[in-house]
Order: sequence, then C-alpha cells, then structure tokens
Amino acid sequence: MRVNQLASKFYTTDVLRKLCDIWEEKGSGLFNFHGSTGDIILLGTTTDQLEPVFYGLTHELGMDLGGSGSNMRTPSCGVGRARCEWSCLDTQEITYDITMRYQDELH
Repeated sequence: MRVNQLASKFYTTDVLRKLCDIWEEKGSGLFNFHGSTGDIILLGTTTDQLEPVFYGLTHELGMDLGGSGSNMRTPSCGVGRARCEWSCLDTQEITYDITMRYQDELH
C-alpha cells in the first residue's frame, strides 16, 4: 500500500508509533520509507486487511493513500518555511492544495 507522505516528511514519534501499530496488526510490519514515488510503502498484507488499514490511516492518523497512477503521482515538497526564514513560498501549503485539488488523479 502506498501512503501519502506528510508535508516535508516531518513525522512526530506519535504518528510513527501509530503507523507502526496499525501495520504490525494488519500487515507484515515491513515499511519502505519514501520509495521512488516518495510515498511510504507498506509491504505485505492480505486483501481483507486493506480497508481496515485505510480506515486507520485516514481516521486515526489523518493520512491518506498515496498514488502512482498515470495521471499524477503523490506530490512532495521541500521544507520551505519550516526551516528557512527567507523562504518566499509556503511549499507545504502549495503541496496540500495540489493534493486536495487533484486527489482523484492520484488514486
């Protein structure tokens, strides 16, 4: 399963623990962080666990599935204002807007 990475790839330990708990319970427990699409790749589960994982991601963590469709891949951004006081653009906000606008093309 591909999971949309958080903006600028900033994760709290709480989010990482919950993500690990969900995947340990519903999948193999193996991850590939930020593969070629930039997504978090959750490796190895069964079909009947897909919907419970999706529910946990969206309702418990506020995360969404990523995508590698032919129309659009999961957008990614740099740290922008998060670490650079001279940044001219809010890259995290732009990435969020693009993700929300083109969600159907991602999936």
